[in-house]
Amino acid sequence: MEERSILQVGGSLEKAIKGEYNINVKAVLTEAWANTNKTRISINLGLLFTLFLGVLVTLVVSSFFGGIESVFADQQASSLLNIIVTLMIYPFLVGVEMMGVFHAVGLKTNPKLVFAFLKRGSWVALCALLSSTIVTMGLSLLYVPGIYLAVALSLVLPLVVEKRLSPLKAITLSLQATRFQWHNLFILYLLLFLMLVAAFLPIALLASSSASVIGGVITLFALTYLAPLFYNVKGILYREIFGMQLSVAKGDEVKSDITFSA
Repeated sequence: MEERSILQVGGSLEKAIKGEYNINVKAVLTEAWANTNKTRISINLGLLFTLFLGVLVTLVVSSFFGGIESVFADQQASSLLNIIVTLMIYPFLVGVEMMGVFHAVGLKTNPKLVFAFLKRGSWVALCALLSSTIVTMGLSLLYVPGIYLAVALSLVLPLVVEKRLSPLKAITLSLQATRFQWHNLFILYLLLFLMLVAAFLPIALLASSSASVIGGVITLFALTYLAPLFYNVKGILYREIFGMQLSVAKGDEVKSDITFSA
């Protein structure tokens, strides 16, 4: 019988709720950039699939309300469309989130990972809907509570699939754990947001000139790095805060303890 052992990489749930972890902004960005240079293709292909799915769902659902323009003109229809799209794409998008987590612990990934967590899809969809609703409610209160909640709940989906927590448990645990290093998490997300703004500058600067196409190409190229960087940053944060258990076979490579459906 094959001899195996369990290796705990990074933090743990017990340490997370006690604040026994540290987030170094520079170290996280440096590691995430290195991971991005090696893994961006799988994340980009996964994101392209979820984007295509989101557009398809939007077009199909909006056709029942008289088209896209009619949906945007109707607040209730727009809200319903947003809920449906969220419920449909997040069971797949969580696979992209887990790519970042796997990269953070040294595991290779491929685009098929977007199908790997469909068995937990209903829990993921419910968690995504609950957390987005909480953030939206916070944003309605002068924005500051919403920004705090958006940062604090940014890692809930991997908790649902990797730790197999219920949506409410994942949300509660994330709020408890992230409060200790919230400022560093905010700085990381703020830097990523500023990078996103910078990525769209070529389009803004060249929009009225004959080089507008070049501006679009530059922006698109930048996004092929920035989007994977975002998910790799989240993966490292998840590893450092909540950790991950890996099953190690003697004389074999480290393998994830998770059973995939793909």
